[in-house]
Amino acid sequence: MELITRWCILMGAAATNLELKNIKGVGEKLSSKIVQHVGGEKELNRIIKELDLEKISSIEGISQKKSIEIMNQLLGNPAQKFLKSDRAIQLYDEIIEKILSYSNTKYSENRILLLAPSKNIKAIKKQLSFVMNAKEAVSKLPISKLQKLMKNLHEPQEVRPKFDASKAILVESPEDYDYLLDLKLNQYYPIITLSESMMIEEELQNYELIIYVYTQGFLEVDDSNNLVMINKDSPVHEIVPEIILDYFNHNKKLFEKVLEIRKILGKDSVLEDVVTILESVDSFKLKEIDLDEIINSSKKIADNELKEAIKNIDIDGDEVLDLLNNEIPPKIGKIFDKIITKAKNTIKSESGIDFDPFLRKYPLELDENEIERIKQMESSKKENRIFDIKSTVASQLGAIKEKAIIEVKEALEFDYGFCLGSFAHEYNLSPPKFANSFKLKGALHLELGLEKGDNIQRVDYDLSVPDNIALLTGANSGGKTTLLETIGQIAIMAQMGLPVCAESAEVKLLDEMYHFSKKRSLDAGAFESFLNVFIPIVTTDSEKLVLLDELEGITELEAAVKIISSFIDMIKESKSFGIIVTHMAKELMEYTDIRVDGIEAKGLDEKYELIVDRTPKMNCLARSTPEFILKRIYENSEGKLKEVYGEILKKF
Repeated sequence: MELITRWCILMGAAATNLELKNIKGVGEKLSSKIVQHVGGEKELNRIIKELDLEKISSIEGISQKKSIEIMNQLLGNPAQKFLKSDRAIQLYDEIIEKILSYSNTKYSENRILLLAPSKNIKAIKKQLSFVMNAKEAVSKLPISKLQKLMKNLHEPQEVRPKFDASKAILVESPEDYDYLLDLKLNQYYPIITLSESMMIEEELQNYELIIYVYTQGFLEVDDSNNLVMINKDSPVHEIVPEIILDYFNHNKKLFEKVLEIRKILGKDSVLEDVVTILESVDSFKLKEIDLDEIINSSKKIADNELKEAIKNIDIDGDEVLDLLNNEIPPKIGKIFDKIITKAKNTIKSESGIDFDPFLRKYPLELDENEIERIKQMESSKKENRIFDIKSTVASQLGAIKEKAIIEVKEALEFDYGFCLGSFAHEYNLSPPKFANSFKLKGALHLELGLEKGDNIQRVDYDLSVPDNIALLTGANSGGKTTLLETIGQIAIMAQMGLPVCAESAEVKLLDEMYHFSKKRSLDAGAFESFLNVFIPIVTTDSEKLVLLDELEGITELEAAVKIISSFIDMIKESKSFGIIVTHMAKELMEYTDIRVDGIEAKGLDEKYELIVDRTPKMNCLARSTPEFILKRIYENSEGKLKEVYGEILKKF
């Protein structure tokens, strides 16, 4: 059984009917540019379906942020509908940033950036199941080794053609010429066309190799050592093997990494033999010989042998006359034949070439024309042999190219799951359950999720009807804001289809989430702007989570109490949930009936830092930090000073 299931079974998303041109900031002109760049509407639909964000962000003039916005609009992702305040969006961004730290590829980075909160329970559960399966699988894998292998993994890259003027493609007609031109084969070799009178042989010999792409095949090629015949209907990589060979050589390291990844995952691969196949081309080299050196060495030996043999020959008068008439006597001719034959055999044994480079003179002279002819012929034979090997290898690699591309794509898709699984594994996240309340057990802020030590405290909290809104009180630096953000993180992650940082969690699916941070006193204009954002929250029927962090500084205390208490009453009567961190719980309790929870400080350590139980106590108005510090000073004081501190404490 494989260690891991195929990661490419991803959370499905269907594109909406929203037209590209109607997206804010796109318009008719940019819409046409996008469609044209990606290759048409059909290709755009594929890009949307496969969440191929990089295809959009690679278009000139479109930033990654803009491409995410466009893709989310086309997918109908509701992130902007769910996250309704700046701090809520910031919490979401912080979650995404932490997940991205586990991403190894641009592909998984883009996929993570498209994760968005949703209220589609079917899609959420599908994504949650995917992440939990990924977490389980990651726990059994060599994480660091896979991270190293997948770092900066990318799709196979096409290679810019390398032009070689020493070879040429020969075609029979202008129509064939245009056909190869459309295939852009002129970027590799010059393409020449046969004239009606045919090309003369000398012109063909100007090239190391002629690739004769024939339709009729009427050119006689039997005596042309530098010519190979390829049918025009053959695959393009059989005409120009470099198209495939350069592609695989350029992406060789990529394929090796993908092969190693698949081996770790226990998957078969067509990439197993790619390296061996490529090496078969590199290893093929005809025996490198210095033909001139072999010929000259043989000539020197032959000259010495001729000199010694001729010394022992008796020559009569008629033979002397023959020599004077520049004719070699039969007696001497036999000696030449014997010694030259021996020299030829030596050349053949050392070079593999059977030919006679000598002119019968003493000392022997070299037939330079014959030697040059042989060199050209052997060069052509070598080029022919190399072409045959390249063509064979190109056919082998061409047969697996599509599968190789698919395997790379699967590795990229694997990184998406590996990223989410690693995140869930490292933070030990748990799947939430969906109910009509917020019940957290052993919850932890993500900033503390990787921390170790006894000082890290997990918290429990419960927000259920009829107590769907509560006040949270307690000492400064006691963890109220941290708890508020923890609840916000869990709400967002749950609706993203992610496990959460808690031992267990029940989460209510909502339409909107608001998070308002501490506000300093606002002037009249800013205060009015704040009210225009804040108060309309309760005017809609949408179910929402509202997290308010010490808003009492927005205006005068009495006005702030009246505004927030009115807000509380309206939330209580709705299906929404809210938590308000405040130091004015007593004042609010005079205006509204609400549960008050408290994070209690137990004392101060030797460094005067709070000793706090981070889990809030229900129905408990926690003492503030100043009160606690005053009480400690009171206990350690004496006399009149103690009386003063006592009087101050009575007012708390």
